Amino acid sequence: MLVGRDPERALLGALVEQARDGAAGTVVVRGDPGVGKSALLDALAADASDVTLLRTQGLEAEAPLPFAALHRLLLPLTRLRDELPAPQARALRVAFGEEDGPSVEPFLVGVATLSLLTSAGEEAPVLCIVDDAHWLDPASIGALLFCGRRLGADRVAMLFAAREDGASRFEAPGLREIVLSGLDDDASRALLVRHLGESAAEGVVARLVDESRGNPLALLELPHELDAAQLTGASALPAHLHLTQRVEQAFLDRSRRLSEPAQQVLLLAAADDSGRLNVVRAAARRLDLDDLALRAAVDSGLLVQSDHTVALRHPLVRSAVYQAAPDDARRRAHRALGEALSRAGEADRAVWHRAFAVNDSHDDLHDHLQEDLVDALADVGSRSQRRGGYVAALAAYERAAGLSNFPARRAQLSVAAARSAWACGQAERARALLAAAREVADDPVVLSDIASLRGHIEVNIGSAPEGHRIFVDAAHAVCDTDPARALQLGVLAAVMRTFGADSGTPLRTADLLAATAGDDSVRTRCLRAMLTSMTEVAEGRWDAAVGALDLAFDLGEDVDDRDVLWNLGNAALQLGHDEGQRRFYSHALSRARESGAVTAVIYCLQRLCFVHFASGDHLAVRVSAEEALNLGESIGQGAMTALPLAWLTLLAAHQGSDDYDQFAHRLETVVGAYPLGITADPVHDLTRWAAALRAAGQGDTAGALHHFTRIRLAFIARMVATQRLEAAARAGEDTQVQAWTAELEDFADQTAHPWARSAVAFGHALTEYGDVEDGFRRALAEGERSERPVDVARIELTYGESLRRQQRRVDARQHLRHALDTFSDVRASAWSARAEQELRASGETARKRDPSTQLQLTPTERKIAQLVSSGMSNKDVAAQCWISPRTVAFHLRNVFTKAGVTSRGELAQLDLT
Repeated sequence: MLVGRDPERALLGALVEQARDGAAGTVVVRGDPGVGKSALLDALAADASDVTLLRTQGLEAEAPLPFAALHRLLLPLTRLRDELPAPQARALRVAFGEEDGPSVEPFLVGVATLSLLTSAGEEAPVLCIVDDAHWLDPASIGALLFCGRRLGADRVAMLFAAREDGASRFEAPGLREIVLSGLDDDASRALLVRHLGESAAEGVVARLVDESRGNPLALLELPHELDAAQLTGASALPAHLHLTQRVEQAFLDRSRRLSEPAQQVLLLAAADDSGRLNVVRAAARRLDLDDLALRAAVDSGLLVQSDHTVALRHPLVRSAVYQAAPDDARRRAHRALGEALSRAGEADRAVWHRAFAVNDSHDDLHDHLQEDLVDALADVGSRSQRRGGYVAALAAYERAAGLSNFPARRAQLSVAAARSAWACGQAERARALLAAAREVADDPVVLSDIASLRGHIEVNIGSAPEGHRIFVDAAHAVCDTDPARALQLGVLAAVMRTFGADSGTPLRTADLLAATAGDDSVRTRCLRAMLTSMTEVAEGRWDAAVGALDLAFDLGEDVDDRDVLWNLGNAALQLGHDEGQRRFYSHALSRARESGAVTAVIYCLQRLCFVHFASGDHLAVRVSAEEALNLGESIGQGAMTALPLAWLTLLAAHQGSDDYDQFAHRLETVVGAYPLGITADPVHDLTRWAAALRAAGQGDTAGALHHFTRIRLAFIARMVATQRLEAAARAGEDTQVQAWTAELEDFADQTAHPWARSAVAFGHALTEYGDVEDGFRRALAEGERSERPVDVARIELTYGESLRRQQRRVDARQHLRHALDTFSDVRASAWSARAEQELRASGETARKRDPSTQLQLTPTERKIAQLVSSGMSNKDVAAQCWISPRTVAFHLRNVFTKAGVTSRGELAQLDLT
């Protein structure tokens, strides 16, 4: 029976009760070693008799094994796995080593875990208990934290227990935490009395209570170090009774009083990561230890045995025994465990124990045995990578590289380790591994692999121009030996150059095209066309760029490669090809969702915002940006939240929303905290665009013009063409209007995009270039073909203002009404106010829209409402949003309540912006 902890038991009990009622919750219980975290969770599990109880525990020695702890947790739910969507079910099978094949994204394993837990919750409330979370393998941490953050209206409660501090601290941002301190004096005394009876003297009890600080483990273990006379008060107590260190030392002293064979069994159990009795027993036999030694270890109370499992009594026993053992004794234990696990079919565990059994000088292995171990570790790394366990793959590849005697092999393994380090967010470690690989590599292909990853790191978190230089040099270096690889690197460099990341190092485009001339595959032909197009863009030869891009678009329809698809989207973005952006970013997004590639999903969502904004679909901008922001925060990638925040800041500025200052402040914080790499310029330009719109909405024409002139990227400058032309004209800067119009004219003539032609005609009208009225009419005629309604509305507003000033009020009203309707549809309040004012001045009163029709939905509610309105089922919405169907239903009920509707059909008729 648990002593004390009534407030904590009540809090956790309430968590389980809420889960029974369909309100999921997650709590992290922190505390010092021995403070009673496990006992508290045991008591909760005993009280919750009517739930599906799932338990797992982090094991320090298990860190190299991806998803090991998650596998134990989900084992009771195996029967439900076949009911999952096929990609999710396969992800779990691959992650748990039950199926081989193509690699899976770790995020998809998290999605599958969420689906499994919420499905089980439909049958009965689920209580997940994860003890010693600070020792979980990183892959399990990622999946479980994802679930903890995404659970909603589900009958699931999750509890993590972790140490309060230390080098392996369990970080769980965003989750509720409670800190478990020592027992109070009364509970401490009650625990001692239960343990010691009435034999201990009052002074001894008081001393133990005081110096243990209420730590239950100390209260139970320290009396074992006192003799009978000390307990009764007949002899003096030791001068110091330290807490954790003393308890750990007490465990160690107790183990050293055992026989040598029993101590070896304890060391085997401390080094073991399987918890299986047959494995420890088989390893003991390899060290000539019999069952008497095992029995002696169990009788000591330091080892706990059941029918099929064996475990040390407390993590402090494990650390005390293992750390105090001599190096050669630890290596013998690992070698024995490796042999036992190999026979038991635990290949990956066996390899790791073999690796732990080798000392750093490698002098205990013959060369051929050492390279066999290198190959085995490389296989472990490959399997871990396919399972989405990038931290485990990093450890395996890095250890293999350290063991290999061959420079070329070390280089390959170091590159593989660096890829895994980059995939799990350890950029500096990736850089160090690549630097080590460069020192020993001489194969051009390996060197190009090194350069490719170095370039990607620079592009994302370092210097984008430096990344461009690396890509160019790597493409040239490998052009003769691997033309296809060189072409892919060349396309990356060419696309980066169009985004302003130009190192000045010229790319020999003709050489790359010539080297791949004989490759007739669709993918290669598409990349060749894209390389040509992006090179022509950088040189300002727009007609040639458009022709090559059209060919790339045709070929891209038959390419099923996410990287190629979104680079086609990038190419379309540079050339202002709205339909191409929408098509290829959407294709890439669909493939990223299917595979659970969360970072790719974020990338595509924030890129789609460009075409959504241009086409006036501000609801899509909001939904995409909010989803990207939420996902970036969910996976702990702060830098990936910058572009979504920039979009939300721009949207708030355009709509005159009170949220502008909040988003701008959040964005400023993120920009100051993280390196943004290639996204830095888009983020800064969107920020300038937002500031310009904010200033224009407040009547500050000079301020608006100032911010527009600071936009750096050419494709964004073209996106804001009508807005900055209008700003310059209103500020009386006709020279600037003429300069910007001239800049755009060549682009418009060669690309023939209606939106560009419309902007040029608008610029001419603003500067009275030729027939002003004809200029406005041409601007509107081209604009109507452009599918950029907000730009058309700006032209109509300006034209209407011009007509009203000429006293042509009736002619002005038509254009002002159209402008007002468009601005009202997209909630552009400042421009709506201008249009209303002009309409009143023309003699017509604008019809006010009922503000009550503007639903105040949360981002999640808005996303779900939009998807449901498109005809998707709750199950399909759940799969798209990576939440449970029950949570979808919960949010949908809230939407119905706020909207005052009772059916999906009614919901589809509403304005959801």
